[in-house]
Amino acid sequence: MKTKNKALVILFIFLSTFLSFTYFYFSDNIDSLDNRVRDFYFKFRGAEKTDDSIVIVDIDEKSIKELGQWPWERDKLSQILQNLTNSGAGIIGLDMVFSESDKTSPLQFSKKWDLNISDLPDYDLILAQTIKDTPTILSYVFDFSSQELQSEPPQIPAIFIEKNKGYGEFLPKAKGVLTNIDTIQDSAYSSGYMNTIPDSSGIIRSVPLMIKYNDMIYPSLAFEMYRIALNSNKVTLNYSASGIEYIVLANQKIKSDRFARIHLNFRGPSKSYKYISAVDVYNNDIKKEDVDGKFILLGTSAYGLMDLRSTPMDSVIPGVEVHANIIDNLIHNDMLLKPSLVEIVDLSLIILLSAIIFFILSRFSIAYISFGFIALLAIVIYFNYYLLFTQLIIINSIFPIISMFLSLTTVLGVNFMFEFQQKEVIKNSFSKKVSKQVMDDLLSNPDDVNLSSKEVYATIYFSDIRNFTTISEKLKSPKLITEFLNFYMNTMVESIENSSGTIDKFIGDAIMAYWNAPVAIENHVDKALLSAIEQVEKREELNKIIVSKYNFTLDYGIGINTGKAVVGEIGSNGRSDYTIIGDSVNLASRLEGLCKLYKVRLIISEYTKDNLINDYVIQLLDIVRVKGKTEAVKIYEVLCKGLADKDKADELQQYNLAHDLYLNSKFDEAKKIFNKLYTKYNKFLYKLYTQRCDSLIQNNIKDFDGVFDLEKY
Repeated sequence: MKTKNKALVILFIFLSTFLSFTYFYFSDNIDSLDNRVRDFYFKFRGAEKTDDSIVIVDIDEKSIKELGQWPWERDKLSQILQNLTNSGAGIIGLDMVFSESDKTSPLQFSKKWDLNISDLPDYDLILAQTIKDTPTILSYVFDFSSQELQSEPPQIPAIFIEKNKGYGEFLPKAKGVLTNIDTIQDSAYSSGYMNTIPDSSGIIRSVPLMIKYNDMIYPSLAFEMYRIALNSNKVTLNYSASGIEYIVLANQKIKSDRFARIHLNFRGPSKSYKYISAVDVYNNDIKKEDVDGKFILLGTSAYGLMDLRSTPMDSVIPGVEVHANIIDNLIHNDMLLKPSLVEIVDLSLIILLSAIIFFILSRFSIAYISFGFIALLAIVIYFNYYLLFTQLIIINSIFPIISMFLSLTTVLGVNFMFEFQQKEVIKNSFSKKVSKQVMDDLLSNPDDVNLSSKEVYATIYFSDIRNFTTISEKLKSPKLITEFLNFYMNTMVESIENSSGTIDKFIGDAIMAYWNAPVAIENHVDKALLSAIEQVEKREELNKIIVSKYNFTLDYGIGINTGKAVVGEIGSNGRSDYTIIGDSVNLASRLEGLCKLYKVRLIISEYTKDNLINDYVIQLLDIVRVKGKTEAVKIYEVLCKGLADKDKADELQQYNLAHDLYLNSKFDEAKKIFNKLYTKYNKFLYKLYTQRCDSLIQNNIKDFDGVFDLEKY
């Protein structure tokens, strides 16, 4: 076990190091999968209620069909802006750039053909004047790939302060800019860039609220609209050592990542916000309450205009709706946050999950490991989901799961290797402690060993410690009880195995064994009895050690019977054991129990006695009918091996005489002899028979067969 734990520690350190290295140096390769998992969370959550103050005026297919192909004459856009303003629009954001003059303008047409017609309308001037007279915010586009688009970006009527900034630049830096023509740009109160930068998979998940260009900070269209709506002219970017920590706008702390990006908490799929067709606004066919005091975004959903994006909630969504989600997130300040120290959080979670699998789950069986892993996986997924939508915190979704699967694979591999080794240890242990001969014969002669059930003539042995409950209470400590039992069992088992016996099982403090199975044992009855006598004789030697170490004396009883029994592989399909069963086994168990009644240590049945070859000093105890049997059986106490000395022979002769009188119902005469024997030898058996004779005399028993019923044994 120590070796396995050491291996797990080493592999845990190695895997943690590998995962940490991979996280820092190869995370870009896994980010896409991580994002996909988070996209699934969004779809599982489903759509949420959008803010009613955000409305999209849509240049849709219907508008293009009625007002003509895009781009429209700018006087039409002017009319749309004017109608929105007349209906009380709070602020209007244009998700489009007017980078060239309107070639459809009559004035431009006149100049092109040198018509020299005066007083012709200039659509650019018309739109510029409308923008000046309406709460309209323009857009422009930053270029990050080249420096070809070099022009002056618009002036922003706000102050941007970078607080606690150290070395290094965290804001995205643009190389070029595409703005509106001067006529239109100069008329606007303010502008914001319309860039929504997708990630490597082409999906928009985060957007930069600010971008740097020529060392100046510029806001996005949505952020600028929100700033103006709050009537705040100061924006503070608060830095920490790892980058931008948060942005302050009008006492609102806006959560962003270190690069001033917000991770959008998308409200739903395409068309989640209220849409009004641009042609309906142009025709002034709108309800005032639909636009009064609201954020209005003018953009397009028409497929032909190609202003379509992909988000976690929908693969095709109008780009203008991304700006709507940004404003919605800013209003409710519920954008998702990737903490500045997210790497520490991610790595801590990765290492923690690996540690749980390595050092907790690995201790259980494969079934519990599997259940625990599934439960842990469910907890991690729920925890990630909970953080994302309840605490609005983004942590890595896929790395912890990868770490769990790698940890599980490693642990299962280690368990398999050590379980294989452990099986070898168990096999060796099994052969020594349970059934050595079964194991030896199976390994040496597998073709000759038959483990299927068969009937054999066997000698069965049971032994049990007397007053074990009292001993356990005295020892108290489970460790001491186990230590004592191991000491006792080792002595008993050694004697049984040395006499070619097979240990069947340990039943608490009891031992069950048998001889003459699974292979034939010559003189198995004598070998069993000699082993039992040896165990009884070792009692004094054992007690010297037990008294000195545990401060009590040990006593035990042994019962032996010989007869037919069934031996073989017995049990269920999933678990079985090579064991012995039958009536003769039950009788052996009863005999061991009778040792308590007769206060002796070794009892054998008449069937065992009749099959003995060697000489032993044996005393008849009784003729009994044990519980569960209708047939009476003679039982004997084995005193020792060999022949009795003169004194013991005289004692047994007197006892046998008294017992014959007892069996012939001559209780008065038998009692006198039993009483003399008890007075001289102080043996409980003689006292027992004296009491029996008294009882039989008092009850005037005439028809006596000599059998004593032991219903409770």
